[in-house]
Amino acid sequence: MKKWLRRHETYVFLVIVLFSIIITSQNASFLTLENLFDLLKSYSFLGILAIGVLFVLISGGIDISFTAVATVAMYVMAIATIQYGGNMLTAFLIACSVGVALGLINAVIIYVFNIHSIITTIATLNIFYGVLTVLSGGKWIYGFPTWFREFADRRVLTLTNEAGVQYGLSTITLIWLAILIMAWVILRYTTLGRGLYAMGGNPDSAARVGFNIFRLQMFVYAFMGFLAGIAGVIQALLVQTVAPNSIVGKELDVLAAVVLGGASLFGGTGTLLGTMLGVALIAVMSNGLTMMRVPSFWYNVFIGLIIIISVSASAYRRRQRERRMIAVEAE
Repeated sequence: MKKWLRRHETYVFLVIVLFSIIITSQNASFLTLENLFDLLKSYSFLGILAIGVLFVLISGGIDISFTAVATVAMYVMAIATIQYGGNMLTAFLIACSVGVALGLINAVIIYVFNIHSIITTIATLNIFYGVLTVLSGGKWIYGFPTWFREFADRRVLTLTNEAGVQYGLSTITLIWLAILIMAWVILRYTTLGRGLYAMGGNPDSAARVGFNIFRLQMFVYAFMGFLAGIAGVIQALLVQTVAPNSIVGKELDVLAAVVLGGASLFGGTGTLLGTMLGVALIAVMSNGLTMMRVPSFWYNVFIGLIIIISVSASAYRRRQRERRMIAVEAE
């Protein structure tokens, strides 16, 4: 019990439970299986991006450009799919290829020119968005093939509510869960995962023990681009339209979820469990405020407060660990 009480994830889980009780007391429809499945599907986009951002933060970097990468990948995929046809596999391959290429651009700039990741990715965010807007003319894309629209409605488990309306576990949610398992294996059971934590904790020490910092950075930003490509396809599946500015501003939601889950902006810290709990809390807040008919602008206020509180808590825990280490060395 003491071990769990010392973990950041425990308190995030308790906050989720508290919010769920409050929201359900105002609207009984919140805590239903139908609403749960709907939340899992609707927040797959945010959840997939959050996994990528977690990897970047663990490695000691910060990526702001992932929404632009996802948008470019989504736009290229939509044009190729509508003009030349294909299937879901080719759609994901096109989007992921674009995402990886843009992610590698970030990695090369950061490593070769030794520019801090937040500066680099803010710059590439504007470059990617700007180039896409100029080339596309801001044009929205509609008219996806039938197989694309049908995939969005496909379920691996189908149930029927009292009104006779079908609902269930979406294939989109299953993709998110598969990526989550893959990420868990990388961080938990591979040398690559240990290298990311080591680089985030101290890059010089990681290099001295044999980790190739350049390769690790290339992987991190390529992986972020890969997941941004998948997230772009998921977003297109959810809304069935593509626009150059469709996901502008989502960066804060994703970063808030990851930081809320306990990932440190200083690097070397973070868990997938915490990140998923952070995504869950963001989903509960957003959906709950809607069900309680609270004005939507309050959501932005809560996001801002969450970021401040989470970063402050992370900084406090970091100082506490440093003090304990100093005390041990003094003894």
